[in-house]
Amino acid sequence: MSPQYARMTWQGNRLWTQRGRRLASQGLGRGAEHVLGVSNTRVPLEEGTLERSGRADVNELVATVSYDTVYAVRQHEELTWRHLPGRRAKYLESAMNDSRETVLRLMAVPLRAWLRG
Repeated sequence: MSPQYARMTWQGNRLWTQRGRRLASQGLGRGAEHVLGVSNTRVPLEEGTLERSGRADVNELVATVSYDTVYAVRQHEELTWRHLPGRRAKYLESAMNDSRETVLRLMAVPLRAWLRG
């Protein structure tokens, strides 16, 4: 898998102020929640424990989207198992890859409004 890149115009140290970091974190949180929502529509075990265990967390400028069951990794990685239509293995990875542009836009919204204002 090749690295993912995003273009951004540097606004000097303005982004690294307390407000800039808070706004960046908010946008990152919105992006992580979006990925979780898309992923939940693909989780192999519909409306069950696996789907309910999904979480999107942001700690400063690091976001994590995860599922917390003993079988989450196996369900994600096992490509030979059959699933209901629309459900699949690689549910989290595919959600992230398919949502890349949306996540970047969600992350940029609060910063763009602040930098333009």
